[in-house]
Amino acid sequence: MDKITPCLWFDGNGLDAAQFYVSVFGGSIDHVSYYPEQNPSPSPLAGGSVLLVEFTLFGQSYQALNGGPQYSFDEAISLSVACADQAELDRHFDALTADGGKDGPCGWVTDKYGLSWQLVTRQIMDNYKTDDTAGIARMMGVMMSMRKLDTAAMQAAFEGKAI
Repeated sequence: MDKITPCLWFDGNGLDAAQFYVSVFGGSIDHVSYYPEQNPSPSPLAGGSVLLVEFTLFGQSYQALNGGPQYSFDEAISLSVACADQAELDRHFDALTADGGKDGPCGWVTDKYGLSWQLVTRQIMDNYKTDDTAGIARMMGVMMSMRKLDTAAMQAAFEGKAI
């Protein structure tokens, strides 16, 4: 287990979500814990149901906690994925928006469980690390009109080229 592990709150579907994320990104389901038969917690979930799923994506540990309906995700927390290229970004985008997921502005996606993701290529992230503030501004201007990010268009804008 990592020193810091993001714990994601679900309403009874944490195992399904963890299995979905592992199918999209690769990784592993590392452990599944269950509520005791006589559930002493305030959770409305029945004893014997899944309590906590520990899973790994890209070497990072996560927890999916089935806590009940009290809390839900919002865009204040998102998971950012640095994709190797446009093809990887496209695959992740298609998988996360399938079956009830939704695309959002500037490359953000909300999956069918309500968790927000930012899908961006490493090339674009590298551009943000430069001192080329004019290029970054042009790139961001193009990005603001996008749903799924188009790396080629963003790179062209960064370089000051028309596409």
